[in-house]
Amino acid sequence: MPVTIRRATIEDMLCMQNANLHNLPENYLFKYYMYHILSWPEASFVATTTDNVGDLEVGFEELASSSNNSTSSSIATKCDPCYVRSGEKLVGYVLAKMNDDPSAQQDAALNGHITSLSVMRTYRRMGLAEKLMRQALFALSEVYKAQYVSLHVRQSNRAALHLYRDTLEFEVLSVEKSYYLDGEDAYAMKKVLDTDELLPANFQGSKVQDDLESDLLQESPESLQEGIQQITV
Repeated sequence: MPVTIRRATIEDMLCMQNANLHNLPENYLFKYYMYHILSWPEASFVATTTDNVGDLEVGFEELASSSNNSTSSSIATKCDPCYVRSGEKLVGYVLAKMNDDPSAQQDAALNGHITSLSVMRTYRRMGLAEKLMRQALFALSEVYKAQYVSLHVRQSNRAALHLYRDTLEFEVLSVEKSYYLDGEDAYAMKKVLDTDELLPANFQGSKVQDDLESDLLQESPESLQEGIQQITV
């Protein structure tokens, strides 16, 4: 089924918190998600799938028995915190913000912070975490003019460390002792942002980029003709 990555909204918060509780030991109050989305509405993103929620309705027949068919799917959706709305299931998110710590803002460049990244277990190894991160990094740079972004990752989280250090090219600055509540150390990481390098088109594997001025069809008549010849009616 297709996966869509879009900006997070207020309607997504319950599902984001559900994904966080399922996957991560670092959990946040509901109002903390609201704080992020209301303060920096362009910075956080979610990954969602669209599917048929008919299977959910079967499990909640007793709840829907008193309602007509048009409302049964919405009732089932409300009972499942994975679903944002009928047919749309949240499978991942990235929660990002600008650094709003007054003590760290004196004579400091504008900078962002990745608060949380989570992908549901059955949707991992599909590149969703990388795509969510790239969208957030681009938004922090383009919209909020962040010059760099920081984050923390557990020393034991080798998959996350590989994503941040090797794929996204974050730099490990230091090890912060007992950063987490359970006493585990954390890598403090940083990435300098360049808006042009972070353009989503750079990571879509396309050989032709749309500059929004030239006619892409006129520039490649041979490939266009080949495509037309392959069309069968």
